[in-house]
This record gives sequence, structure tokens and C-alpha cells, in this order.
Amino acid sequence: MEYDIVIGLEVHCQLDTESKIFASDSNKFGGEPNTHIGVITLAHPGVLPKLNQKAVEFAIKLGLAFNCEINQFNFFDRKNYFYPDLPKGYQISQDKSPICLGGEVKFKIKKGKEFSDHSVKIHHIHMEEDAGKSIHDIEPNNTCLDYNRAGTPLLEIVSEPCMSSPLEAATYLAEIRKMVRFLGISDGNMEEGSLRADLNVSLKPKGSPTLGTKVEIKNMNSIRFLQKAAEYEIERQAAILDANGTIIQETRSFDPEQGKTFGMRVKETMNDYRYFPEPDLAPIIISDIELSEAKSKMPKLPFELFETFSKEMGISEEHAYLLTEEKSISDYFTETCEHTKNYKSVSNWILSNIKGYLNENGIDIDQFAVKPNKLAELIKNIDQGNISNSAAQVLMNMLIAQPESDILELAKSNNLIQSQDSDSMNLWIEEVLSQNLAKVDEYKKGKKGLMGFFVGEVMKKSRGSADPKILNALLADKLK
Repeated sequence: MEYDIVIGLEVHCQLDTESKIFASDSNKFGGEPNTHIGVITLAHPGVLPKLNQKAVEFAIKLGLAFNCEINQFNFFDRKNYFYPDLPKGYQISQDKSPICLGGEVKFKIKKGKEFSDHSVKIHHIHMEEDAGKSIHDIEPNNTCLDYNRAGTPLLEIVSEPCMSSPLEAATYLAEIRKMVRFLGISDGNMEEGSLRADLNVSLKPKGSPTLGTKVEIKNMNSIRFLQKAAEYEIERQAAILDANGTIIQETRSFDPEQGKTFGMRVKETMNDYRYFPEPDLAPIIISDIELSEAKSKMPKLPFELFETFSKEMGISEEHAYLLTEEKSISDYFTETCEHTKNYKSVSNWILSNIKGYLNENGIDIDQFAVKPNKLAELIKNIDQGNISNSAAQVLMNMLIAQPESDILELAKSNNLIQSQDSDSMNLWIEEVLSQNLAKVDEYKKGKKGLMGFFVGEVMKKSRGSADPKILNALLADKLK
């Protein structure tokens, strides 16, 4: 039988606030176990929670980014389910009135060199507190509890069941990670658990209006593993249905080494959670003024920047996609383009030379010594014919060590000003040709591709200062 694939995601995003959502305890990752805790986190008798305003602001920001309706009157609920790593024994969450309703996540899927537009509908986004961490491998026959993470502010982004392929689900999750980093509300680090997803997969007969039985794969902390888990689960469920079996509504986990999911427990129903309104927290009222201010502070988002870079500035779609992967990169590009109109050259410099340097040195572009105005100045000097592209590469390395230097002065003092002196070029050409007589002979016998080799060798001798147009003409004449 043919099946329609139906996938939904519940994405949990830890917010990068200084303190926890209902307490003043530190919200930093790591630390010795049970050091970021206090009386509220430990649920001592008589203590009361107090809502972290920054968590609300971050929730509004994400909701606006995804074009959600912001619920201006919302409140918290108690989720009375057994949590061994939450000292209260329940979780404060939002059930009946989530802060964000509806909306969609827009993103691009790249296949080869082509990009296609996709969007995933959001059901809602709600605020809640994270649980602590159960550790099973420290003491034999015992479970240890670390409450450092308990009370960390979380946003849960619940999609509609509208994705139809593992690739779409993986790309959707990657877009959420990009967005939370872009907005500065979370580091989105999946290895540390700052972002993780519960994957819901079901199959139904092709064209059927009735959804199949949903299976949930919990706590996916890798985009690649999420895609693999979805692929395996689709195959598993199809095999069961083809054999006239029944899919059990259950919670499963994914073993990345075997590439398989395995059952953990039968899925709970909503009644198991026994929600009721949180009596110790007042409702959240977001005024029209507060909402208007939040909208006015929103930055340009990746999807918008992609359109601007590719359609208005003439950057290739592939480069536009790469430039919008990180906010710091897109900011550097945008600021450089305020000083020069050669947008394609800016893009090439950032995505080749600069990103290569950043990767080699393990730093972010915020730490890169050459500021946007200096890169623009370098590009202007190339465009004006003062320096060649190869000389510019040498100058970039010098600027990294001496970022405040005047580029023209640096070029002059290092003999990197582009030379139009044909006498000097003829001497360099003679040297190169006399040192490569075999290649000269090959060229004259028809191997014209060697012209690039000769140009490169002369440029080395000139330290990149030879004018390429004049050089090419002189070389062609000498090699007749």
C-alpha cells in the first residue's frame, strides 16, 4: 500500500536568560552538580515563584518572528505528572492559554543548486520550566539527580502535523535553530540540550483524510539523527501496516549507533497530566504599547535578508543562503555593503577568505580583526586598479596583524601597488619563460591552458603587483 507521511515536531528551546524562569538562580550551562540551585528551585515549603520578565520578552520575539498571534492575556498551568528531576513533583507550563498562537516557519530547502520555498504551520508556542537531569551511570543501582537545569526557561514550539518528509522536518528544525540564534534568545546548542525536539511520525493510506496512529520519538538532540530517526520510523510503521498489524501509540527513543528507534513506554494521554491553573502566579497581561515596542525592535529576519541579498543586491542564491546562516555574518556583510556597492566582491571575500580564516582559527567574525569598513576599502582599491586581487590577499594577511593600517600606505611600503610598468613586467616574463622552457614548448604546440600557469608565476615574482590586463597582453606577444 502507498502511504502519506505525516510528521510534526515539538521543539524545546532553552532561553539564554541570566536567571531561571521563576527564581534568581544562575541559568548558566554546566557547573558542578547542584550548584545553580536555591530554595525556589528546591521547592522548599512556603516559597513562591516569580516570573522572569526577560523570558516573556523572548517568547514575544520568537512569536513575532514566526508571525504568530501574541496572546495578550495568558497564564500558567500546573502539569501534575511525575517528574523525578523537578523537586516540586510537577511542572509549571502553559496548557489552556499559550503566549503565541498560530504562525508559520518559512525556510528554503536546497536540492543541488536549486532552492525551493517551504513553510510549516505552528499550532502554538508556550512557556514552561525545564526539568533537572537524571544520571544513571555514576553509582551502580542508583540514579543521581542534578537540579542545575531545573527551572531553566523553555519555549516549546509545537508544529501542526503538516510535514511530509524527513528532510523537511530536519530543515524546519535547522531553521528554528538559526532563528533563535539570530534573535539572540538562545545559543541553540543541541549537544548541550539548549535545543531538542520530540518527533511525531504517523502514516495513513494515501489520500485518506484520517490521520494514522502517532508515535513520538523523544529528545532528539541532533538534526541529522532526527532525519535518520524519521526515515527508520517510516519504514518500521509501513512494514507493520503492510502486514495488517496495528501501530501502538507509544513513546520511543532513537539509538544512533544502530540507526533504529526502540519502545520506551505507552504514550500518555492528556488526562495523565491533570492540568489545572497555577495558583501562585498572576496572569500575564501584555499591553498594546509593549507589543508595539517589541515589534519596533525586531531585526530583519533570515528569510527577508535572503530575498534582499539575492533579488535586490544580485548575490547568488547559494551565497545569500550562506550569508544568512548566522546573524554575525549577515551583519558583517550588510555593514561592509554600506561602504561599497560591489556586493558580489564583498560576498566572495566573506565566504572564501574570511570564513576560511575564521574556521582555521576557531573564532567568530565578531573577533575578526579586519572591520567591515577596512574590507570595503580593500575592495575599492581593487576596483580602482590600485592593487591586484593577488596583492589584496597579501594585504589582507597584513591587515589582520595591523588592522588600523592605511591600505594604500601598506601597499606602497610593501611594493604591492599595481604596476603598469611594462619594462619590469617584461623582465619577470623573461625570467619565468627561461625557467620553464619545456612548458613554453608545450604551449606553442597547442596546450594553451598553460597561459594561466605563466600568469601565476609572473604574478608571484611581482608579488601580485603586475596589472593582469597588461601582463596577459605581454605574455601572449612573447609566446607567439
